Amino acid sequence: MPAVRPVLERGPATYTVSSAVTGGQLVMPDTGTPGTIKTATAGATTVLGVAADDANTAAAAAAAPLNFASVRPEVAVYGGPEEVVVTAAAAVAFGQKVQAAANGQVTPYVNTNSADWIIGRCTDPNGIASAGKGRIKQIGRASCRERV
Repeated sequence: MPAVRPVLERGPATYTVSSAVTGGQLVMPDTGTPGTIKTATAGATTVLGVAADDANTAAAAAAAPLNFASVRPEVAVYGGPEEVVVTAAAAVAFGQKVQAAANGQVTPYVNTNSADWIIGRCTDPNGIASAGKGRIKQIGRASCRERV
């Protein structure tokens, strides 16, 4: 039997966006446009990771072909277990587990929710203030869940 090689050994995966995405936002699959991603919504359990850069749709690229800063229709997504900087919708304490909030942000995990809602843990020694930026160590695969 031949050996099987992984599709991606290191580095982020790349996805096409269905709407504008800003670097540092949580992203999820867009079920309305299969095969694409969008900014994660509050309580999303299908978070793929954190967008590495800004991206916009192919239609936006056609409308402004020289604006390279915001019109790439693909974006790299860090899917875990990387440590990334994100924006918090509410204050998050150092060491606290986090879940998706609106607009691709994070919020403290509510333990009455399913563990599927956990996307990482705050690793910023100062925590993250509400509307502030800070570090989280994300999980991306079921095998990583035990490490959170």
